[in-house]
Amino acid sequence: MQAEQIQALIESAIADSQAQVQIEGNHVHVRVVSPAFAGVSPVKKQQMVYAVLNDKIATGEIHAVHMQTLTPEQAAQ
Repeated sequence: MQAEQIQALIESAIADSQAQVQIEGNHVHVRVVSPAFAGVSPVKKQQMVYAVLNDKIATGEIHAVHMQTLTPEQAAQ
């Protein structure tokens, strides 16, 4: 799976999001910035991203996800 494909999946599923994706083997590093994360707990933010990637994790295309989830305000700091 290509970084651009993962980026497109995330950005199409999480409102107004911008995703940066790096792949190292079958490990994926993502940084997702979205106003949809405002007022949401860190665990819920991660669950939102995992919900997008679960099919790819289940098939083994993605083994591990390392993520940072931020609101635009947090990203600006």
